[in-house]
Amino acid sequence: MKYSTEIVPGRMVYSLNTEKERIRDGLIPESLLVLQISGQLMFETSGEKLLTQAGDMLLIRKNQLAKATKIPGEDGAYQTILILLNGDTLRKYALEHQVEITQKYKGPPNIFIPQNEFLKGFFKSIIPYANNPKAAAARRLGRLKIREAVELLLDTLPDLKYFLFDFSEPYKIDLESFMFQHFHFNVPLEKFARLTGRSISSFKRDFHKAFGVPPRQWLQERRLEEARRQLEQQGKKPSEIYVNLGFESLHHFSNAFKRRFGASPTRYNRV
Repeated sequence: MKYSTEIVPGRMVYSLNTEKERIRDGLIPESLLVLQISGQLMFETSGEKLLTQAGDMLLIRKNQLAKATKIPGEDGAYQTILILLNGDTLRKYALEHQVEITQKYKGPPNIFIPQNEFLKGFFKSIIPYANNPKAAAARRLGRLKIREAVELLLDTLPDLKYFLFDFSEPYKIDLESFMFQHFHFNVPLEKFARLTGRSISSFKRDFHKAFGVPPRQWLQERRLEEARRQLEQQGKKPSEIYVNLGFESLHHFSNAFKRRFGASPTRYNRV
């Protein structure tokens, strides 16, 4: 069973799963606070792999490419509440409280929030919203709980103001380094462009200067080369690697691999 509903439209979402589910690669456009009620969430970026447990609160920074897997717990259920800390909400808060940012945030992009009595109480107070996500009171009061979350995060870790209230757009970064770290994410070119601080046209232009080929061609070849390395050197099976390397399906991966190397990945694995 899979169930997801918006408690506060676009801002607070309750999710229930009873089967393991791999979420498609994607861009995290706004910061998120994950409240893990039951089960586990495997959250992977190019730089780290995090695993939440029941009772954890994980703060995820905006503008990241990530893979996520929902894993039911011993009770057979995976339950989370996701609180979207979007730019409009945070800008309004910053204006009302005259928040001043004197430096850029330089800490980790994803943070497990240490529990204290206030946060434990907040977590418990959120559970009724999960149990009654469509209740009228939940929708009305949910906005106040989002504001409360911001207040408690800042009270617990004051330096999170640099994390939360950075409203600058991604600056233009080194394209080669970024692409070698993130080539395995299956996202549109427009999102690669955004995260490197470029328009899609300047991204394609800079990409060709850096790599000598169009982005789609380079991504396909880079993924296939990495697939060959994992098959040959790590003895992995095609079914174990195709999703993690950005291919839509095993069939798509097998056909592309055979065209590139002249043999199916299964046969290549046995050579």
